[in-house]
Amino acid sequence: MAKIKITQIKSVIDRPKDQKATIVALGLGKISKSVEVENTPQIAGMVKKVNHLVKVEEA
Repeated sequence: MAKIKITQIKSVIDRPKDQKATIVALGLGKISKSVEVENTPQIAGMVKKVNHLVKVEEA
């Protein structure tokens, strides 16, 4: 599987609880924090849910 780099670019303040939980599940939580993960269908679904809060790049 290909790896992707996910970077949080916006705050989770005033966001629904499910979006906050998704950000935590991705290993993020602070603006500018990045993680590299495998691009699985589960991760792709989580990224799609919070795509307005994160930036995604090929790693």
